[in-house]
Amino acid sequence: MFDKILIANRGEIALRIQRACRELGIKTVAVHSEADKEAKYVKLADESVCIGPAPSSQSYLNIPAVISAAEVTDAEAIHPGYGFLSENADFAERVEQSGFVFIGPRAETIRLMGDKVSAKDTMKKAGVPCVPGSDGALPDDPAELVRIAKSIGYPVIIKAAGGGGGRGMRVVHTEAALINSVNMTKAEAQAAFGNPVVYMEKFLEQPRHIEIQVMADQHGNAIYLGERDCSMQRRHQKVLEEAPAPGISTRLRDKIGQRCADACKRIKYRGAGTFEFLYENNEFYFIEMNTRVQVEHPVTEMITGVDIVQEQIRVAYGEKLRLRQKDIQFRGHAIECRINAEDPYTFVPSPGRISTFHMPGGPGIRVDTHAYQNYMVPPHYDSMIGKLIAYGDTREQAIARMDIALSEMVVEGIKTNVPLHRDLMNDAAFQLGETSIHYLENKLGIHSK
Repeated sequence: MFDKILIANRGEIALRIQRACRELGIKTVAVHSEADKEAKYVKLADESVCIGPAPSSQSYLNIPAVISAAEVTDAEAIHPGYGFLSENADFAERVEQSGFVFIGPRAETIRLMGDKVSAKDTMKKAGVPCVPGSDGALPDDPAELVRIAKSIGYPVIIKAAGGGGGRGMRVVHTEAALINSVNMTKAEAQAAFGNPVVYMEKFLEQPRHIEIQVMADQHGNAIYLGERDCSMQRRHQKVLEEAPAPGISTRLRDKIGQRCADACKRIKYRGAGTFEFLYENNEFYFIEMNTRVQVEHPVTEMITGVDIVQEQIRVAYGEKLRLRQKDIQFRGHAIECRINAEDPYTFVPSPGRISTFHMPGGPGIRVDTHAYQNYMVPPHYDSMIGKLIAYGDTREQAIARMDIALSEMVVEGIKTNVPLHRDLMNDAAFQLGETSIHYLENKLGIHSK
């Protein structure tokens, strides 16, 4: 096994990876910005290296600085976590070229799945169901655009091939608005992602967001670890997640899960990954693949007993998957609430010093957080300060435990979204498992861009 791993990330995921490494007897190197020098995971690491000033562009996104830190500490592998450089194919390539192991897929796989047009094309060939849409990039000919939109049926959505995080997409309800919307999305895509290519898909009116967790090794083995429902979101950003997804039959889960596992074998995937789908009227439609560990991986860990981060490390080391599909048993239900330093209803970030910090406990409760009393939440990064996970034998028990845990949680000195989560646990539609990706925005009276 690796002797030493550098963790190229910050916050709760840096601590999560560090714990997995410590359990495996692997030494850790924490890289950090000047803003994070007092962080808990930095203090707990075997070694730490400051890689730059507070802005992420000068620290966590600084590829030469991360590689240099690995070199000076004699690390053997680099775990990118999620966000930052985790899905940057150039970074994965540089890591391997510099003689380190990248704990994730190969660079060419990240490139293939990072471009949504090539990803969709690959999934179609692998038999994974996709949203009806244009075959690849949209042409410049206005008449052809009108023909494509008619064949799909309005409303349609125009998406940037290189987009992500909810950016670079526009919904079109009428033919009159089509050409202008395509041109505006192209210009936005060029400005935001340096890639003007856009494509068109059927816009589903009330879909749920369901994703399938997969794990694959370099020896041609791949398994799926069930599904998660991530429909509760705002401006395409997830707020809470749960596993398994309410109301989806075992037969349907197994069918779509096996197709995802087969697709992994087809593209020679390595490591942990997530296939994201829109789900409407008992049909799954592939939208994208995340080639990294997800924020919401704990809910899958809770219902399967599989440590996804440790499996990532083992697979990166070259080991075969220790589990076969028949070994995966789904038990109980888990819900995760993302705890953010922000106003619970306007979502304005609330950085600052935490004066009081008390985390809940009790049966089935897990807290993944890097925060603590007197911790200074920096203004430079994502507002998430932790994740609260509740597990129960049934979904009803998981909701009840989450509600109790949220009532016990005390975070003072900054605002958090705990009141919103308490509201959601008592929301009738959520309790019935009947929420679409538009539900939260409609409930709050806000509209996605």
